[in-house]
Amino acid sequence: MWLTAYAPLLIWTFVVLGLGTGVGSMNETSRIIRPLLEILFPSASPAAITLYHGYIRKFAHFAEYAVLAFFAFRALAPFKHRYGLALLFAAATAAIDEFNQSLDPSRTSSPWDVALDIAGAASTVAVFAIIAIVRRFRKSKASE
Repeated sequence: MWLTAYAPLLIWTFVVLGLGTGVGSMNETSRIIRPLLEILFPSASPAAITLYHGYIRKFAHFAEYAVLAFFAFRALAPFKHRYGLALLFAAATAAIDEFNQSLDPSRTSSPWDVALDIAGAASTVAVFAIIAIVRRFRKSKASE
């Protein structure tokens, strides 16, 4: 079924690219994240809160591309090289996202963010590869 295979991937791709606009800027996310951090760490300095916020944002890069690779891997199930294709799709999306951010004055663009995005996607692909290896190993042991 095309809709169940590709709709989640398309929706999540638009979410990722949407977060790459001013909507996902540090000023915007600080409206939600900063007050939560101030509650969780009441004795932290403003500089520490800003640092924690930055770490959360970097983890978000990793996580959103891990999810993107999950949906790409799932959608590309009929393809022989879906591991590489899922990773390639995520990498291309990351490059497009960072390029778009370089054009937005409220955002900063960094090749390190692309690397972090690809690392998130690669982690998902690696988990799927490990699962496939374990299944093949168990299947070969069961048939002996």
